[in-house]
Amino acid sequence: MPLTETGVLLATDRSSRTNSAVAAFNVVTLEHAEGIVAGAEAASSPVILQVSQNAVAFHGAIHPLTAGLTEIARASAVPVALHLDHVEDPALVHRGAAAGFTSVMVDAGRLPYDENVAETARQARWLKQNLIFVEAELGYVGGKKTQVQSAHAEGVRTDPDQAAEYVALTGVNALAVAVGSSHAMTAQTARLDLDLIGRLRDRVPVPLVLHGSSGVPDDELSAAVRAGIGKVNVGTALNVAFTGAIRRWLNTHDSVDPRPYLNEARAAICESVTHIIDVVSGT
Repeated sequence: MPLTETGVLLATDRSSRTNSAVAAFNVVTLEHAEGIVAGAEAASSPVILQVSQNAVAFHGAIHPLTAGLTEIARASAVPVALHLDHVEDPALVHRGAAAGFTSVMVDAGRLPYDENVAETARQARWLKQNLIFVEAELGYVGGKKTQVQSAHAEGVRTDPDQAAEYVALTGVNALAVAVGSSHAMTAQTARLDLDLIGRLRDRVPVPLVLHGSSGVPDDELSAAVRAGIGKVNVGTALNVAFTGAIRRWLNTHDSVDPRPYLNEARAAICESVTHIIDVVSGT
C-alpha cells in the first residue's frame, strides 16, 4: 500500500488511542526493515520504520536506504510510515524531507533550554511548511554521547509545565519525554515514572513518545501506554535479537554465505516486533 504519513498513525485525538500506542522500530539494514514489516503484518498492526542520524552516517547517504524502505512499505499489507530520528544536523533535516520521510525528530536536546526552543522552532516551521510531522525531545533520556546528563540523574525528567510551554513555543507535533528510560539498554531493568507520564499527558496537547523502550519490562511498557504514551521507540532490542540469531547460526555452521544467517536474523526481528506490538497495543 502507499506510504503512510506518520501524523495519520499518531492521531492527535488521543481519546481514540486509549491503552494502545504506535510502535516505531529503528532500521540499520534492509533485513531490519523486512523483519519489522513482517512482524507488523503478523500482528496486523501499522508500524513506523525509523532511521537515525547515526544509521544515515553508517550508510554514507540517505537516498539509497530510503528508496529501499519505501519499496518495502509499498509492498506491505499494513500501513507503514518513515521517520528520521534524532537529527542533530540541520542539513539532514532537508535531505530527509527530500528523500521522502513522513516525519523528522529534531534533536536539539544537547542545547540549553532557550537555544533548544529556538532551534527546534526554526526547524519545525520549515518542516510543517513542507507537510512533515515534527517530533522533538525535552528532558534527558540518556544513553547517547551527545546528551550531557544521565537519564537517572537528579532533575533530568521532563517537567509537565515546561513541556506544555515547549510545545507551544516550538509548534512540534509530538514530544519525546524523559520518564526513566534510557537509550541502548540491553536488559529490561528500567523503571518508569508512571505518575509523571500521566501528568505530562494531562498538560501536553500532542502525543507523547517514549525513547529507550528496549530497556523497559513488558508490564511496565504496557502501563506506560495506558498512562499516556502514544509512540514507543525500539531499537536495541531488535539488534540484540538480530546479532543473537547470527551468533547462534555461526556457532553451529561452517559457511561463508551470509544469506542463511541473515534469514535467521530477519526472522528473529520479526518475532521480536510482533511481541512488542502486542505489548503496546493492549492485546
